Order: sequence, then structure tokens, then C-alpha cells
Amino acid sequence: MTFETPSTEHHNPLPDRPVLGAMLKGVRGKCPSCGVTPLFAKGLKVKDCCQNCGEELHHHRADDLPAYLNIFIVGHIVVAATMVVMDMKILSLWPLVTLSAVSAVLLALLLMRPLKGMVVGVQWALRMHGFGGHDD
Repeated sequence: MTFETPSTEHHNPLPDRPVLGAMLKGVRGKCPSCGVTPLFAKGLKVKDCCQNCGEELHHHRADDLPAYLNIFIVGHIVVAATMVVMDMKILSLWPLVTLSAVSAVLLALLLMRPLKGMVVGVQWALRMHGFGGHDD
């Protein structure tokens, strides 16, 4: 009587996708698959599919994560800079408040597209939300 031990190998039929590469392509606003075609149609609207490689992008679910990351990053940068300026007594209160508010808004606007592209790239690389050919 022989007993066979179950195989511990998990056969993954789909090749791995590099997460860092997809993130960087997304940050640059390019398709996470080929890195050639622009990811965004206009504003923050992601294109339905890539014109170069045909990758479907319409099913991404970036939702609120880019906004949360944006708040986290901008908040840390602006608050730290404001505290340094306050400690050094370079500006009085109202110019500092104005400068902080304007820099926070500008930095948030500059970061939103790269952060959303990064999130879409991560979802593509990890085959999340339909990028792996399955329903969630």
C-alpha cells in the first residue's frame, strides 16, 4: 500500500506582472501593460482600453485610494514645511497661512493624476478587479 503526498506546488497559469514597473508606468500616465499609450482620456478619466496593446482598462477600481494617498502625502509635506517656517519665524501668521493653503492645493492638483495612475498600475499588476480575466 503506497500513499501519495499531495503536491504543494501551485501551478499559476498566468505569468507574473512586475508591480514596480506597472506603478512607474502609471505614475507617468501610461498604460500599465505596454507603457506607450496615455492612460488618461481627459482629466482623471481612465481610457476604456489601450490603443497600442488592447489592454482593457475600463474595469479599474481606483475609487478613493488616490485621494487618500494625496491627502496623506500633501498633509505631511505642507504641515512639516509650515512647522519649520513657523519655528524659524520667517513669515508672520497670515502670509504663512496663505502660502500653506496655496501650496497644499497646488501640490494636491499636481499629485492626483500620478497617484491615480499608480493605483491603476498596481491593480493591473496584481490582476485585481477584472484585470486577471475573472470577476471579483
